[in-house]
Amino acid sequence: MQYDHILIRYGEMALKGKNRKHFIVQLQNNLKQQLKAFPKTKVKRTQGRMFVLLNGHDPEPVMEKCSNVFGIQSLSLAIKIQNDEADIKEAALWALKNSVNVHTFKVSVKRIDKTFPIRSQDMNQVLGRHLLSNTTGYTVDVHQPDLELNVEIRTEATYITSNVVPGLGGLPVGSSGKTLLMLSGGIDSPVAGFMAMKRGVEIEAIHFHSPPFTSERAKQKVLDLAEKLTRYGNKIRVHIVPFTKLQQHIFREMPENYAMTIMRRMMLRISEQVCKQESILSMTTGESLGQVASQTMESMNTINEVTNYPVLRPLVAMDKDDIIRISRNIDTYDISIRPFEDCCTIFVPKSPKTRPSREKVNEFELQTDFTGLIEEAVNGIEVITLSGKPDADTEFDDLL
Repeated sequence: MQYDHILIRYGEMALKGKNRKHFIVQLQNNLKQQLKAFPKTKVKRTQGRMFVLLNGHDPEPVMEKCSNVFGIQSLSLAIKIQNDEADIKEAALWALKNSVNVHTFKVSVKRIDKTFPIRSQDMNQVLGRHLLSNTTGYTVDVHQPDLELNVEIRTEATYITSNVVPGLGGLPVGSSGKTLLMLSGGIDSPVAGFMAMKRGVEIEAIHFHSPPFTSERAKQKVLDLAEKLTRYGNKIRVHIVPFTKLQQHIFREMPENYAMTIMRRMMLRISEQVCKQESILSMTTGESLGQVASQTMESMNTINEVTNYPVLRPLVAMDKDDIIRISRNIDTYDISIRPFEDCCTIFVPKSPKTRPSREKVNEFELQTDFTGLIEEAVNGIEVITLSGKPDADTEFDDLL
């Protein structure tokens, strides 16, 4: 006997009413995509549950892949057996004996198939007695057991699970449209991408590259961050914008204390054009209110003026410590702190305006024609498609 299934439990999708099928189909497709490396696996739905059939694959790596898929509340290895009392007893006993560091247990039976002759509470007692009489060293603890054996007696079969692994929750990526993530290379923006994906948003990324002031290693750093995010979705396209000429013009011709605001406005203008070309519905940034000079309410308002697209800010109310904690959890922190500057950290003005005036910004921008520079930057965009690789840090080590 062996674990031959993975039981998938939905998160908030279960509350979606008439739209529920849309989210569940998206989750099923995402799981199939994640499990391409395990060709024998099958993803099936039945009566409010989703299962991954292992078909001989080692369960642990398959479980790990499934745990990176948004939309899953929890998952468990499962044994599938016939709706037969003797088979259920045998499987439950096997599950208990093959669990590690267990001294107390609890049996929880859920009888969905009402044609099964033994009621749930009675079946709890039947299995509990069977397990105690066929083992030594175990006791029952219904409040805080080391192991809870869950038995679901369904119409088509019975499933026994003995472990519950937390999932990422959220909604399946692709169920809420697509956004363009402004990926700088710092700590915040990849976390913002992760949080957007958790709400079911598919992402493409845009990065503003200013050689020779920013190096190829800075560009690779951004690609490695995007690569990490592919773990939670699928392919990610990264739009690399040649920003040197436009950035130099801004810091040469515009008042120094307004240069950062005007630069951010240019970034939104370019990003909006990419959104239009790629049918992307919004932009996403890693801004957190009050964290730096360009992230005040007044500054955000002035910068947003140049676009009609929604600008999502998943981190807007988060503390820096919270953002760093998530970046460590998703394995982007060590990449983000590599010592390579991005375009937002060069030409930094000594005293940037924290409450820039819309009127003054518009007045300054009218003094020069940015149209040609924006068009040149858009036409020069390089698009790189990332689809996941074993370890981005390995490539960085090779560069050194």
